[in-house]
Amino acid sequence: MTGAPAPGFAARYTTPRAVTVALLLTALTLLLGVLALGLGAVRTPAPDVLRVLTGGGDDLTRQLVLELRAPRILTAVLTGAMFAASGAMLQGVIRNPLASPDIIGVGAGAGLAATAFLLAWPDAPPGGLPWAALAGAWGGFGLVLLLSHEWQGRRRGALHPVRLALVGVAVAAALGAAQQLILVRAPDGLGSALSFLTGSVYGADAARVTRVLPWALILLPAGLLLSRTLDVLNLGEDLATSLGTRVGAARLLALSVAVALAGAAVTGAGILGFVGLLAPHLARLLVGGKHGRLLPVAMLLGALLVLAADTLGRALLPPLEVPAGIFTTLVGAPYFLYLLRNTR
Repeated sequence: MTGAPAPGFAARYTTPRAVTVALLLTALTLLLGVLALGLGAVRTPAPDVLRVLTGGGDDLTRQLVLELRAPRILTAVLTGAMFAASGAMLQGVIRNPLASPDIIGVGAGAGLAATAFLLAWPDAPPGGLPWAALAGAWGGFGLVLLLSHEWQGRRRGALHPVRLALVGVAVAAALGAAQQLILVRAPDGLGSALSFLTGSVYGADAARVTRVLPWALILLPAGLLLSRTLDVLNLGEDLATSLGTRVGAARLLALSVAVALAGAAVTGAGILGFVGLLAPHLARLLVGGKHGRLLPVAMLLGALLVLAADTLGRALLPPLEVPAGIFTTLVGAPYFLYLLRNTR
């Protein structure tokens, strides 16, 4: 007698609530993206934006919408989704609710490495920058883990959430200070070229989209394919091993994808504070902790959060622009303090 076929991905993870939330977030992101195409120092009426999107409009409006604003919006969406996915995966692998790329040194390490790379090889091909950021992301993350284990006395088991967060904040501050020192001593003109490292998609163009897009197309689906592995890792090392999971290899693979996501995202938008912390927590509240539902919703929330922050920064005080990282930090910092206070 044969049993029923094993359920597929959709049957295991999809629920009506998760589908509804995902569709709603997708619609909100698309709507905000269309609205953002018309906002900025020079306002473009919605009918003119729609005319351009359908192949019409004059040359000046097409250039403004398609060449200047559309790459910026795509960069915000891609990097927001990547930071959110990275945070959700780091929280799952480390089993720590306070883990996120900017808090545990991943973002700061990537930013420092990207800055040093551009300073040392200003004429290097753009494709090399994400690899430098990836190396820096691993370096920052490894330093935080090393110092956390030393402080913990190398006791077996998961790192204490508050300990990891405090060490991560200290390491991120030190790496950020080193980055600022490099920028201050940089040759004339390099500082403006590195302005995106402060947490902004200002000046994003087609080249920056091209730099980030391949990494997003590979790493975001890879994160989704690791959903079941992340669920198993959340059960604890002993139970995961009893289920036949090679815990060490699975953890290394998931961490590699998470760190690479954050490193590549930094090359597109700089260090956007708390996106990787906020989006996964909001997604958990909406659809629960199963990573098959959590990751897609977190990606959509991250994309929506960064796009909203960038749009608000452009529309608030035109022609001045407020970096998106300021808004994400203003929202995320109080929430981080709340989590820190309520973590035993």
